[in-house]
Amino acid sequence: MTSPPSGPRSGPPSGPRDGHGNAPRDGHGNAPRDGHENAPRNAPRTPPPARTATPQDDIAARLHTALARTLAARDTSPAPVDRILAAGRVRRARRRTAAVAASAACVLAVGLAAWLPRLDARTAPEPVRSRPPVTATPRPSQDSLVTARIAHGTVDGTAWSVTLEYRPGMHLLCQRMLIGTERVDSSGGPWSDCQTVRGAYDPAMSGEEGLWGLSGKGTEGLRLFVANCTPDVASGAVTLTDGTRLTAPTVTVPGTGYRAWAVAIPDHRTIASVDQYDAGQMPVSHETQWR
Repeated sequence: MTSPPSGPRSGPPSGPRDGHGNAPRDGHGNAPRDGHENAPRNAPRTPPPARTATPQDDIAARLHTALARTLAARDTSPAPVDRILAAGRVRRARRRTAAVAASAACVLAVGLAAWLPRLDARTAPEPVRSRPPVTATPRPSQDSLVTARIAHGTVDGTAWSVTLEYRPGMHLLCQRMLIGTERVDSSGGPWSDCQTVRGAYDPAMSGEEGLWGLSGKGTEGLRLFVANCTPDVASGAVTLTDGTRLTAPTVTVPGTGYRAWAVAIPDHRTIASVDQYDAGQMPVSHETQWR
């Protein structure tokens, strides 16, 4: 007998093989593979184990059911197209009415502007004539400042002035005196020439007189003689030793009983006498002690 040739055999396998490399192969010589690489190709697969339901799954299911029920019960109404169109027509009608009214107003204004100048001036009513305001003596309030210029002038090229200031709120009567641009007694502060008074009519301020200057306590240079007089004095006069006579009328602070008159004494001049007169030019007082 002839023995079979040695070596590998060609062609398809002659029968099934076991799990150690003896399984049947396909046309390319590849054995079918399963999860263990040894199961037949068409063998049934084992299903995965069922997942246990959790509380979150139950909550999700209930939410899904409630949402579906809400959507089914909602009745979606159609858009109010008719109402939108009607509102648009009303707005357009209003705009047209406003435009017509504005045009009519412009036409009327132009017509009036052209017609008014043609009116006869005789038919126009006479203008109301305003009456002049009634002047009254001002009365000081509690916080106002009332001033009165008593006298002013120029001596040897130097200007001078005397002013009374009544401050009701502070109960002060100030006698502001200027020689040139300097206030007399300015070194004493802003209130050095002020005195406390009791209201707008303080009789204690009547009858005071003084001679004031910037140096030498009023004995040299240009000096100011100021007399705060009583109500019966209407004017005053200062007679110098050289015969010069200086006169001045009294001035009253409005709304008060404070009155004064003042004159300026030139440098190197001395006073011989001071006289005061009433409204009839009758003597009220005569003084000779001033120098």
